[in-house]
Formats: sequence, C-alpha cells, structure tokens
Amino acid sequence: MPMPQNSSAFPHLSDDLQAICDTGGRLTGTASETEAVALLKTLGRRATGADPVIQSFPYGGWKALAASLELADGSLHACHPLVRTVPTSSVGLTAEIVDLGRGTEEDFAARAGRIAGRIVLVRHELMFSADTIHRRLKYGWAKEYGAAGFLIASPLQDSLVTGSSGRTEGAGIPAAGISLELAERLSARDGEPVRLRIATEETEAEAENLFFDMPGNIDEWIVLSAHIDGHDLAESAMDNATGLAVALSVAERVRGTKGGRRGVRLAFFNAEEWALTGSRHYVASLAPQERDAIALNVNLDTVGCGEHLTALTSEFPGIEPLLAEASRASGVPLGIHRPLQRNSDHANFADAGIPAFRLVSGFDDRDAPTRLLLTQQDVRAHVDDELLEAAASLALEIVRLACTEPGLNAWRTRQQAA
Repeated sequence: MPMPQNSSAFPHLSDDLQAICDTGGRLTGTASETEAVALLKTLGRRATGADPVIQSFPYGGWKALAASLELADGSLHACHPLVRTVPTSSVGLTAEIVDLGRGTEEDFAARAGRIAGRIVLVRHELMFSADTIHRRLKYGWAKEYGAAGFLIASPLQDSLVTGSSGRTEGAGIPAAGISLELAERLSARDGEPVRLRIATEETEAEAENLFFDMPGNIDEWIVLSAHIDGHDLAESAMDNATGLAVALSVAERVRGTKGGRRGVRLAFFNAEEWALTGSRHYVASLAPQERDAIALNVNLDTVGCGEHLTALTSEFPGIEPLLAEASRASGVPLGIHRPLQRNSDHANFADAGIPAFRLVSGFDDRDAPTRLLLTQQDVRAHVDDELLEAAASLALEIVRLACTEPGLNAWRTRQQAA
C-alpha cells in the first residue's frame, strides 16, 4: 500500500492509540472501560473543540467470576466465558463433547442426533471474510439442536479466545472459549465427558455513548463512528483502539478546515461487543427528522492492521463512487464488499435506511494481523503506524467529500447484493 501523501498530518494519532491501549481491554462494565470513556471525553473535546454530549443507555450488565474445564482424567484447564453466557450450576455441567469442526450449518445437521445434551465444540474463524460464519450463529444452532453447552476453539496455540455469545437476555447455554491445543485434545477424545464450570453475575447496568458535534451550513450530518468497548483478554488494540484513534485524528483535521455543507458528528459507541447495543439504542432514539438528517455513517472498526482496506458498504452502492474518489484523492487503495455484514455499528444505521459502511483492515486476508482478534494477541504491537496513517488519510478524504458532495439521494438507494 502506498504511503498517504499527508502522513505527517496526524500528530496525535500514535499517542492517542497508545493512551487508549493503556486503559486495557475496555470490556463494558469494567474499570478499564470507565477509564477509557473518561479519556475519550478529553480526547474528543481536544479534537473537535466541542463538549461531549453523553447518552446513557441501559444494557444487561454481566461479569464473569470464574471458569474452568475439567477433563475425564481430572486435569483442569483454563477457558474464557463468552460475554453474556449463562452460568453452570455450582457443581458444573458434566457432558460429553461432540466436535463439529468448523461448525457450519451442515456440520450441525449432519450430527443432529448426537448434539442434544452434549457440549458442542466448534472453531473460531477469521472475523472479516465473505464466507465467515459468526460464532453467534453457531451458538444459536447449538441451542436449536438441544446442546447443553458450547465451546469455541482459538485459532492460536497458547491463547484463549473470547467474544459475545449473542445472548441478550433470557435462556441460554453455558459458552466459553478455549485454546487450540485443548481443542485438539478434546477432538481426539470426542465422546468423553468433561465438566464445564462457569460462574457469572448479572445486574441491570448503564453505559455511555459519546457525541461531539461540529455543525455545517445545513442540518445534515456525517456520523463518524468508532466503538469504545473491547474484551478483557488483551488490549483490544486492533479492535478497536485503532478506529478510535483514527476517528479522533480525522475529526481534528476536519475541525481545522472551513466548514462544509454538512456537519460532522464524532460518535463513540459503547457495548458494541454486546450485540451492537449502544448504536442500536442511539439509532432507535432518533426522531424521524433526525434520522433523515444523517447523510452517511462512516464507521471505523479495526484499521491499520492489514495491507488492504475494505469498505463494507451494506448494500448501498450509491456511496461507492464517493469512496472511489476518496481512494483516488488519498492514494490509498480500497476494496468494496457490498453485502450487509452485521459485525459492527454500521449495521444498525443500515437497518434504519441510513447509508452506512464499515472501513476495515485485513478483509479476506488470512495472513493479516486481524486473524488475532479476540485472542490474547490483540495488542498494539500488531498495529502498523504507516497503515494506520493510510487509514486516517483515506477516512479524512471520505469525510471531506461526504461533507461537500450533494449526492444524498443516490447514497440512500438500497440494492441487495446477489
């Protein structure tokens, strides 16, 4: 990827990334997330010159207290509860393992007769790919076929894996992430009983979305968004300290130019890892005229950690000429993936009919550092400063053009991908 022409134009980019990573993994409801929200209030004010508008929203508070997996030989192994999993009983869940490999819908159907009452084992996949099967689908199939529990295997040796179970409330099955080597051991003993223990705590809770407005000349807005929260296995550096840092730098550059026709709303959403809860609350809270005033959502989630940038355009082909022009102007290549992927906050905008896309690194690249997301290797060492600046350069051109181009009606045209 060529270097952006204005790579020296983002003086706070690296320092902001470091500061955000210093707060930790930022799992919603933890001290790490509270510290990050406080930091972003300060950084957002510096970048935009605006005080934060704080939107508090309720979510299902959840905390993991303990977890372990005991094999038939009595050995104990670490596992990591998936976000919002239900607990086991105090004595644990004892059941046989049934290994479904990757865990496709066909894998579940082929072994349907063996799933009920057992603990399903599936594999974690590259998060950003045209053929990715999200863990929430696999978890849902496990429940549908009557599984007693759910395990998902890390792609790495010596590392657990995490993520959301997708459960928002009500019934579920105990779910946890395990290491690759433990999965291999279990696979070799398919049919042997294990004992899964998970202890959790649930309470009603509140989190905060943050907004910083830089008005334009008309009442239309470009929402430049990134999610605050992450997971507690590592620093959540790629996912999504990178998006936060780039959004801050882009907002700072926008502030330094003369105002465009449209304003820019810097939006930091919380509880994204909890089935996109924060952005869903925001979009649902908008009055019809407020929703109509949002011309475009530019969602930055996991950038600067792969050679290739891709825009997931959510079945809004009308925004693609804008993206192509921004790519040309910045000198940063950009791929396009049109089918809607519900893997970040842009999905809630798209569902409401608001043109939206996600800018992401490493799409369909199985060698990119993004393969390490949701593991203990999601750390700042895997973020490339030059690629991060390239993402900032491209995002800045997209926002600049979106603020001035008149193409609102074309952007709103929806076309479902084949």
